[in-house]
Amino acid sequence: MTILTVKYINRIMKKKLTYSFFALLLFSCTNTETKLPFLGNPSTLNGEQVYPVIKPFSFINQDSIKVTNQNFRNKIYIADFMFLSCPTICPKMTMEMRMVYDTFKDDPRVMFLSHTIDPKNDTVERLKKYAANLGVKSAKWNFVTGNRDSIYAIAKDSYYATAYADKTAPGGYIHSGGLLLVDTNQHIRGVYDGTDPEDTKRLISEINLLLKEK
Repeated sequence: MTILTVKYINRIMKKKLTYSFFALLLFSCTNTETKLPFLGNPSTLNGEQVYPVIKPFSFINQDSIKVTNQNFRNKIYIADFMFLSCPTICPKMTMEMRMVYDTFKDDPRVMFLSHTIDPKNDTVERLKKYAANLGVKSAKWNFVTGNRDSIYAIAKDSYYATAYADKTAPGGYIHSGGLLLVDTNQHIRGVYDGTDPEDTKRLISEINLLLKEK
């Protein structure tokens, strides 16, 4: 993705934050304290249903720092899969993710995790420059790279997402466009269309709902 695209995202985000405010206001007026579902097929342990959690991972972020599950311990986080040269849905996904980031940027309970599916080209240096141009803090929003097979495996096995190389696809890769909501125990609690502003509003509302969960 070019620097021009990042500047475009930043410009659009100033307009979209107003919608974020009204989404939060609507949530506070209409929320009925329903509980979000757990996603994935549960197993049974001692007669109780146990839902799958995110499997252990270890990647490197834009500051060349190792990032593992422990970085998200007792945190709610939103994850996605993208690549910097993506010519299709990634710019839109980043715009929507940025809207959520700006809504919760001062809340230490909420974090963000973007995995590049093109680690060969999306180097640490490129990820760092990209994050800097977005104006996001690495302590809040990690852009991670690592072993390609490990990234593809965690997409499939933990996030139920699609991520793989395909020479026939635009940009050379196919990946899911979902934003995934993960709770403090690393269960997936929601999947949202990263190209749909209405689904972004729903994600913001459901993060607030999850923050109230005991």
